[in-house]
Amino acid sequence: MSTGAIIAIIVVVLVLILLVAFLMPRMGARRRQRELERRRGEVADAHREEASSRAARAEEAERIAEAERAQAEAHEARARLHERGLADDDLDTEHDRMSGDSRFERDTPEERPTTR
Repeated sequence: MSTGAIIAIIVVVLVLILLVAFLMPRMGARRRQRELERRRGEVADAHREEASSRAARAEEAERIAEAERAQAEAHEARARLHERGLADDDLDTEHDRMSGDSRFERDTPEERPTTR
């Protein structure tokens, strides 16, 4: 081979080595960037699923609280009627209905009023 061909081969090899040395870190950085983006997406999706689950539980709790609040308001309205004497006709049925709840029971059966 001639000296010019050997020098050309050496120059080409050096250029290839420099290109490989320059491109390899960039290819690694791109791979790391893709992996980072994938992991970000996975974590973001997990957070979105958790947020959706908690929002659904919160909505259910709000619905239950609303129903409980409505029942409490109904009981309060009935209590006001009884205090004013406007629901005396319902005393026996109300007492029987509420007797399952110990808060509305009297200590002894003798103390119960009779309305006959």
